[in-house]
Amino acid sequence: MRVAGAAKLVVAVAVFLLTFYVISQVFEIKMDTNLGSLFARSPLDVPVRSTKPPRYKCGTTKACPENHFAFKMASGAANVVGPKICVEDNVLMSGVKNNVGRGINIALVNGKTGKVVDTKYFDMWGGDVAPLIEFLKTVPDGTIVLMATYDDGATKLNEEARKLIAELGSSSITNLGFRDNWVFCGGKGIKTKSPFEQHIKNNKDTNKYEGWPEVVEMEGCIPQKLD
Repeated sequence: MRVAGAAKLVVAVAVFLLTFYVISQVFEIKMDTNLGSLFARSPLDVPVRSTKPPRYKCGTTKACPENHFAFKMASGAANVVGPKICVEDNVLMSGVKNNVGRGINIALVNGKTGKVVDTKYFDMWGGDVAPLIEFLKTVPDGTIVLMATYDDGATKLNEEARKLIAELGSSSITNLGFRDNWVFCGGKGIKTKSPFEQHIKNNKDTNKYEGWPEVVEMEGCIPQKLD
């Protein structure tokens, strides 16, 4: 009886060990499979798709082609918010930079490098037109000229000043009136009229603000001067 009991015990132990071995092997295989699936789906191996829209220079709506400078600009809002001029992701004039003022705001940019040359504003309500005329006469050929009005940019303009601005490529300068909003991008030595110009007349029936029309904005790609 003792021998039979011992034999049964040995068999039971053997069965237990065999069962444990089989279970452990199956568990290990499952574990390997799960870990393999986990690593196969690792974020490092899955390309991340960004839902954030691309940002272009100056916040424009599209990228400019090669050999072009991106720009974006806005006129002033009534007599409260100053104009803003940005070229190649560099804000050249704005209320934040504290370099804008009532009248016509002008930024000069090198036509070959896209770098700012000068920024000035000329008061066309309480100022004199003579400094504006002298400034325009000294602009070198090949210079990109960006202009934006703030409050009133027309009252002191005379025929000579308007002619000089028209020679930069403006079509609307002859009709610019009291408190009109206007933005323009042209160039010294340009042979044709510029396609970059926006003008809204001051009209009490359509004005967005009391006494002033709505802000005009404009963006585009300026061809680089290569010669």
